[in-house]
Amino acid sequence: MTRIAVVPGSFDPVTLGHLDVIARAARLWDEIHVLVVHNPGKTALLPIAKRVSLIQDALAEAEVAGQIIVTSWSVGLLVDYATDVGATALVKGIRSQVDVAYETPMAIVNRNLAGVETVFMLPDPAHAHVSSSLVRQVASLGGDVAPYVPRAVADYLASARD
Repeated sequence: MTRIAVVPGSFDPVTLGHLDVIARAARLWDEIHVLVVHNPGKTALLPIAKRVSLIQDALAEAEVAGQIIVTSWSVGLLVDYATDVGATALVKGIRSQVDVAYETPMAIVNRNLAGVETVFMLPDPAHAHVSSSLVRQVASLGGDVAPYVPRAVADYLASARD
């Protein structure tokens, strides 16, 4: 039986912290679905299709091993996607107690709705302070985001400024 997990997020843009969580999840499950979702509470910088392609480029560049599918989802509940693909777990990176407080109620509801467990992964300390929001802010003010994002993202954001 193939063990499948979903790593969901807005990934706007994908960061080195996201890649770290994806790579570690790929060592624990047979198949990983990196799922770009629309977050109605946020104003997106990048279109969803661009986020998907940047994640694919970053995974290829980082040579992340494992069976990884990168796609998007915008219809229905996250657990609907998870059950459709046979996933038994959602993998979420958490940086702080604030993330735990935000993610815990969703984890409980997802388990109640569909029996899908949520697994929290702590970040590599080198990336614990980085968020997509911070990257967007630094990029919008002309700062160098290269230390925080894959090369494909840094290049794309730099070209969008020019």
